Amino acid sequence: MPSPRRVFLVGPMGAGKTTIGKYLAEQLKLRFADTDSEIEARTGADIPWIFDVEGEDGFRDREQQVVTEMTEWDDVVLATGGGVVLRPQNRGALAGRGYVIYLYATVDEQVRRTRRDRKRPLLQKGDPEQVLRALMAERDPLYREIADYIIETDTCSPRTVAQRLVKQLTAD
Repeated sequence: MPSPRRVFLVGPMGAGKTTIGKYLAEQLKLRFADTDSEIEARTGADIPWIFDVEGEDGFRDREQQVVTEMTEWDDVVLATGGGVVLRPQNRGALAGRGYVIYLYATVDEQVRRTRRDRKRPLLQKGDPEQVLRALMAERDPLYREIADYIIETDTCSPRTVAQRLVKQLTAD
């Protein structure tokens, strides 16, 4: 098993990566970090602004740089953006440097959890449900490709998911 000193959370928007990641880090006595928050801190701009000004490619370039660096940190639970798996370099860094957990949420649950969120650039154009279905079709195989463990998040509280992950990560 890869080192539980580096735990990387992947999955679609609305799966609970940030919330579950914070609980998981607390329980494992690791620090919590988030790639989107790191990008915002480094640029002084929020993700929607970066998308507006630099486009998705510009954002993905920044994301790749942050992922390359942050996957080398020790003693961390790292939440990633939903599209982090689109670039092979990111998938390689995640899979090669730590324990990758795919937090799976159905599209119906993603719609429910994101319906009031105005900070997700990809959901601001078109029908959010159709967008989420298309993203899931494209990204689900990529999440599965690099996942060491897959856990469904639809029916459990974030704290319960974190507790189950602690058991998984600390099992002999």
